[in-house]
Amino acid sequence: MNTRQYDFIVVGGGSAGCALANRLSADPSNRVLVLEAGRPDYRWDVFIHMPAALTFPIGSRFYDWGYRSEPEPHMHDRRIYHARGKVLGGSSSINGMIFQRGNPMDYQRWATGEGMGEWDYAHCLPYFKRMENCLAGDGEFRGHSGPLILERGPASSPLFQAFFAAAEQAGYPRTEDVNGYRQEGFGPFDRNVHRGRRLSAARAYLHPVMHRPNLTVRTRAFVTRILFDGTRAVGVEYRRGRGRPRRAHGNETILCGGAINTPQLLQLSGVGNAGELRALGVDVLADLPGVGENLQDHLEVYVQYACRKPVSMQPALATWRRPFIGARWLFLRSGPAATNHFEGGGFVRGNDDVDYPNLMFHFLPVAIRYDGTSPASDHGYQVHIGPMYSDARGTVKIRSTDPAVHPALRFNYLSTDQDRGEWVEAVRVARTILNQPALAEFNGGELSPGPGVRTDEEILDWVAKDGETALHPSCTARMGTDPMSVTDPASMAVHGLRGLRVVDASAMPFITNGNIYAPVMMMAEKAADLILGNTPLPPEDIAYHRHQDRRSATP
Repeated sequence: MNTRQYDFIVVGGGSAGCALANRLSADPSNRVLVLEAGRPDYRWDVFIHMPAALTFPIGSRFYDWGYRSEPEPHMHDRRIYHARGKVLGGSSSINGMIFQRGNPMDYQRWATGEGMGEWDYAHCLPYFKRMENCLAGDGEFRGHSGPLILERGPASSPLFQAFFAAAEQAGYPRTEDVNGYRQEGFGPFDRNVHRGRRLSAARAYLHPVMHRPNLTVRTRAFVTRILFDGTRAVGVEYRRGRGRPRRAHGNETILCGGAINTPQLLQLSGVGNAGELRALGVDVLADLPGVGENLQDHLEVYVQYACRKPVSMQPALATWRRPFIGARWLFLRSGPAATNHFEGGGFVRGNDDVDYPNLMFHFLPVAIRYDGTSPASDHGYQVHIGPMYSDARGTVKIRSTDPAVHPALRFNYLSTDQDRGEWVEAVRVARTILNQPALAEFNGGELSPGPGVRTDEEILDWVAKDGETALHPSCTARMGTDPMSVTDPASMAVHGLRGLRVVDASAMPFITNGNIYAPVMMMAEKAADLILGNTPLPPEDIAYHRHQDRRSATP
């Protein structure tokens, strides 16, 4: 048994865990231990560090936990695959590298909850800026000296330019920066790619400080339960390989496992719905019925078109080209392998009843799926689309006291009238844009869902058969002060317990309208100050775009 005492034990070396490890260990008097269940992010591992190789880690047992949902009743009982990073850097080491803060109104929504007033946009903006080193974008909205270097996607392909022009022809504006003054509109995206290499949370936050003598990072360390003395967390038990259980003791234990692992670990440790835990034979420590509830996610589909001109990235997929493309990346950090290819897209309001964008579009200059399969060997292009604010809610529930058994995930996709209505809007908006004159010279016809899918019922049936998760599970140990909340918004402490905090996507009260990596990193930055008792960064009350405004895209 390892009995060394730490000041902070960080459970999970993913996005939030890496940021916290950096900030908490900056004071040399703080002894910090990071326990990551996955493998190291080796410098030589091209599947992690090459941006275009993102399809390889997803689905691989070496990098991905490989969760599957329970049969989803509104999606023909399909079990939806959920990739989650099993490697240092967590999902930031296997994701699509798209950096989106969400809309300012997301944080105004967060702040409406009791006790949540200091999670409004004015209080969150300084922490977004502190983490960023943004090489482009709206000056007063962006940070330029943080550890997370952000590059703007070039979106220079003629297909990207035609797509942006088509969006304008369909009545949707351009925007200079979706993370700046105006999110609504279309344009190039920020991404976690620097000099042709993925910049994960581990590379940005953890590796630069690994030399600190007060910071210990252990990989392949699978935490199986939280240790308590009464209602105080005093450490964790974990396994390394097939060896005997080990223990680490700490003054503070901070859960950073994400929206699936964090509620699972809480439940295994006796924190959750008392009735459900007793039914599984778990000794109840704290009856917190909100643990594992409120699960939210983004579902997406690919609307794919054939391309009449040889301008897509399809040739780069040819097997015989891969050695040359790989060598160019390895020696020059350039070429098709040096980009995530999600270089642009946009946010729109699908109806006049919403106050800010409820639909997100990612454009890709090739027709392909995440698993690398393609509907055709010819040139094509696609948009990834989906509603951002489904009111469907799911659950994460342990099904066994064995930590190695994945919990039951139920997302309840397409289960509400609002969700289904916005899905029809999303597909119709996508088709409107993709059939504008600006894309006419490239438009070779719709491949997916295809011209046979026209009515609302046919669209919803196609989504149910073809939809995939955008990999944004969240909100399962949400902040708040009401009986169904789990995490205190002023301290990130778990209600009713001492020495235990949650800092990851599970603490979000509502999902944001975009990829959730940036909000999670912001939460970790802000939480570090809360945990250390630092004076918080002063709020910045800066005006941002609302759709009633008549200001231009750039302030």
